[in-house]
Amino acid sequence: MKKYVSLALLLLFCFSRGPAQQLEERLHGLLDSVYQANKEAIGILVHVESPKDSLSWTKAFGVSDTVTKAQLLVDQPVLIASNTKPYVAAASLRFVEEGKFTLDQTIENLLSLPTTRLLKGNGYKLDKIQVKHLLSHTSGIRDYVDEDYLKWVDEHPQYKWKQVEQIKRSVELGPPLDEPGKSFKYGDINYLLLAEIFERFSKRPFYGTIRSLNKFEALGLNHTWFKDLETYPSHTLPLAHQYADKYGWDSYDLDPSWDLYGGGGMASTVKDAALFFQYLFEGKIIEDQELLEKMHSYVLPKEESNYCLGVRLLDFGKYRLYYHGGWWGTDVIYCPETGSSVAVFTLQKGKRNQINPFLGKTITEMLLGGNSK
Repeated sequence: MKKYVSLALLLLFCFSRGPAQQLEERLHGLLDSVYQANKEAIGILVHVESPKDSLSWTKAFGVSDTVTKAQLLVDQPVLIASNTKPYVAAASLRFVEEGKFTLDQTIENLLSLPTTRLLKGNGYKLDKIQVKHLLSHTSGIRDYVDEDYLKWVDEHPQYKWKQVEQIKRSVELGPPLDEPGKSFKYGDINYLLLAEIFERFSKRPFYGTIRSLNKFEALGLNHTWFKDLETYPSHTLPLAHQYADKYGWDSYDLDPSWDLYGGGGMASTVKDAALFFQYLFEGKIIEDQELLEKMHSYVLPKEESNYCLGVRLLDFGKYRLYYHGGWWGTDVIYCPETGSSVAVFTLQKGKRNQINPFLGKTITEMLLGGNSK
């Protein structure tokens, strides 16, 4: 760690901000030093999108498969896991923008009858749970993902989960966690329910609705899709392998349905992921600026939760960052002060916490000119 921290500081403070080419050289040196000190990460992908610096830069280090040792390529997609949630949240706000429902509307008449019966039968007050509570994980609904769930996935890696099974498991695990709007508890179940609401309103599969509402085609997000639910995009490289050392998992060995129906499920290239945040917060997806502001506004006091509506609002010195991460080691941030986005994907999940925050913050400091303190 000391090796690449010292190099990063040198890069940050010994060079003045220069043209895009000089910035690219500094970024390359930073990423190279991080990878050389952390080859256990297997592979690292980074994209920086900074229009003010005339910069759209992608780099990959490492391999995409520990068996074949194939070189990791910049355009290789990965599973982005919970980084799917910002896409679901943006689609929800697009529904609001179109007047289909409101953020304060309760979900009592928005869900299917079977799901409504399940939740009400377990004591959930659907006339109190609002759309914004699902988006902010303040619904009080117990999640289906816990250590027992992960253990079961480990023992049955090719089991094909259905969305209804995961909703049912949520109910079977116990009573409500809290009254709606009272406390934060992160849970994929909230986003599975949003996906179900999409299908009731659009009369088509939720993944097609997310694609159209988020304007993928118009914005050229051609390498982002729901794995196994949508056709593999043309002219897209094979998915890179992703690894979870705690469980001994290779993403290729698991059926994606364990994390597929809105809480996760999307695959993307690192560039597409950064560009989605860029387009989203530039107002190219949600055009209503007041509504877009709500996406990164606190729902609970920030001391209780920094999770807003599908993104976290992070303090970065005197600046702000809009952020989301994914279980497999994918992280994306947008800095409104620089108008730039940074996506960092690490193929070994166990190295994520060491690498991704460091790279994200250091690159943001570069774009800020070292003025984050």
